[in-house]
Amino acid sequence: MLLIGAFVAATLWLLTLLKTIVVPVAVALLLTIMLTPVRRLLNERLRIPRGLSAGLTLIGLIVVVAGLVTLAGQSIANGFADLRTQAVSGFNELWTQLAATFGLENELQTYSQDILDQLESQQSAIVSGALGAAATAGSVLVGALIALFCTFFFLHDPRGIWSWVVGLLPKSARERVNQAGRRGAVTLAAYTRTQILVAAVDGLGIGIGALFFVPSLALPIAILVFVGSFVPVVGAIVTGAIAVIVVLVSNGWVAALIMLGVVLLVQQIESHALQPFLMGQAVSLHPVAVILAVAAGSYAGGIVGALFAVPVAAVLNTVILYLNGHDKFPELGDEDALPIRWRAADAPPIPLRLRRSAGAVPTVDTTPEDATPDEEADGAPVAGAGAGAAADAGPDAPGTAR
Repeated sequence: MLLIGAFVAATLWLLTLLKTIVVPVAVALLLTIMLTPVRRLLNERLRIPRGLSAGLTLIGLIVVVAGLVTLAGQSIANGFADLRTQAVSGFNELWTQLAATFGLENELQTYSQDILDQLESQQSAIVSGALGAAATAGSVLVGALIALFCTFFFLHDPRGIWSWVVGLLPKSARERVNQAGRRGAVTLAAYTRTQILVAAVDGLGIGIGALFFVPSLALPIAILVFVGSFVPVVGAIVTGAIAVIVVLVSNGWVAALIMLGVVLLVQQIESHALQPFLMGQAVSLHPVAVILAVAAGSYAGGIVGALFAVPVAAVLNTVILYLNGHDKFPELGDEDALPIRWRAADAPPIPLRLRRSAGAVPTVDTTPEDATPDEEADGAPVAGAGAGAAADAGPDAPGTAR
């Protein structure tokens, strides 16, 4: 258990160290899951070559996102600025009313003065953080390029990349890891598509509710709720509270209570209807496991950790259960075996005529007659490497291949 704990700790430390690469690759996996049906439609139905269909799918995603940002960019930018102002005013008003109700005026002034003193003492740190924003923007740009690059190749050749990864493992573990990975991919696909649908329902429902009270801020609130819903439990609560506070500032307590009822209704529909019905058995995690995963992810990786905590936990749950004999997707079967090497399983063995050396028996064939196709495939690179090394040694060296 100590060794396993040390391995997990070292893995988490390495992932944190390489987060500029790890996070874009994780985003690329999620994008690949979402875009795979489109790529298959272009490739299988319209007979477009695989590489071209992957490129068209990715270009289509970029065009759609850029078009949405262009069409609604100005209103969203202005709306988010107003939303920030309204939210800050709402928090101040709420805090003032609570202070007046419970007699906390002196404490409020003390806390405000303490906050101002802390800000004044941390001016150098604030300036340093502002200067580091350029580096952060550069990291985001690099991450976006890595994510797009990986997404294209994940769409173009997913089986080839997975075959290479599995081929790095010992032969006895390859098939089990391959089958466990297939089931993990099904779990990740179910989680991603379901979470997008749930977030869309949350954003649409709360956005329609906000449309009756703050029409100019309805679109920013809907987008904020949609993005926040990808953080399970916590995101929906925080974004719903912001919507209620904005309506409180704009329209008073009665409208805020009605908006609170809308938020609670949408969240109840999500938690009691959408989540159980859509997730089903694909992502079977107990609510306690979800809360702990989000807390651990946010502590270890901030907002990014909270976003990826639940899908990682769901995939690990499926993979570990399969490796321990409990298959959540028996309908997938075990027939889909990957060719681990790039040589066909039914290809003939590579014959090599080796010169006789003192005390050695000449080898005619590099593959035993009773070898399995997997062993033949595994022997091919070794034979090729030996032949190349012998050829480099010179024409008169023992073991030179013809």
